[in-house]
Amino acid sequence: MTIIEATGLTKTYRSKSGPVHALAGMDLSVPRGTVKALLGPNGAGKTTVVKVLTTLIRPDTGTAFVDGIDVAQNPKAVRRIIGVSGQYAAVDEDLTGFENLEMVGRLYHLGAAVARRRAHELIDLFELTAAGNRPVKGFSGGMRRRIDLAGALVINPKVLFLDEPTTGLDPRSRLAMWDVITTLVAGGTSVLLTTQYLEEADQLADDISVIDDGVVIAEGTSDQLKAQIGGHRVVVALVDAADGPAARDILARYGAGEATLSADGRGVEVAVIDGPGALQHVLVDLGEAGILLHDAGMRRPTLDDVFLKLTGHAAEKAAATDDDLAEAGGAAKKSRRGQKKARDTKLESVR
Repeated sequence: MTIIEATGLTKTYRSKSGPVHALAGMDLSVPRGTVKALLGPNGAGKTTVVKVLTTLIRPDTGTAFVDGIDVAQNPKAVRRIIGVSGQYAAVDEDLTGFENLEMVGRLYHLGAAVARRRAHELIDLFELTAAGNRPVKGFSGGMRRRIDLAGALVINPKVLFLDEPTTGLDPRSRLAMWDVITTLVAGGTSVLLTTQYLEEADQLADDISVIDDGVVIAEGTSDQLKAQIGGHRVVVALVDAADGPAARDILARYGAGEATLSADGRGVEVAVIDGPGALQHVLVDLGEAGILLHDAGMRRPTLDDVFLKLTGHAAEKAAATDDDLAEAGGAAKKSRRGQKKARDTKLESVR
């Protein structure tokens, strides 16, 4: 049974250079009690579809339902059952962490006593007890993200929308955020997660939809997507760049796709189906050819591997589009203006 069902969503923005199709007929289905990850480069339409599903914008065409409720026809009912944490922490820097959460509770009309009790519960859940009564302006980036996510959980939502929740976090803070999300899902919350990090989808998602240019271009588990470009990649580092072409030909014998040569001519890699077996054959053939190596081994596919295969470009090199401007609120990413826009967006989502 699905908790989110969207069909044929389109959304076009206008710009000086012409129309930008943020969504171009997107279909999306999220089973109840699972984590669905939307994986895609900047400008792919990830945030736009989240905004549609959380009632912040209307699609040009298409339909969307959250827990059986039509998003366009009954947005207030949708807002009562969802929580949203956007790309930028929607917190008031002059309030304390506790006051931020209490304010969200009051906006949800929980009543003063219930809002205070819930704020205390969430401060403890997110391990912010020692900092809960300090102004948020003194919080680290990881603490701000935790407070923002806590705000999305004030009403114990049936569905939680997380738009790139760990972007900009250090590795330790990212792992802590993953733990919190895993705990929420174990408690029955359904999650729609957008991310640019394959490892994040690896850790959290039951299923992944890869989107680009406003449409879903591939779906499956992390392992299934990796298998599309080879379950492993054999990588060798050559002593002499002159051996590059010969080494590439050898790796191609055992690859599931084209073997590639690095810009300096000393690195060669290829996607393979049977990693250990292919590596053994490659090493034997390279030895017989007299090709000397600095290093050789296997690795799992990366985010770039997936996108190079599926879209023809690397994720971090994807050109930003006008959809990015619509998603990010302009150029104020780290400024107070940007933080105010994020707060306004969160306030709108609970009205």
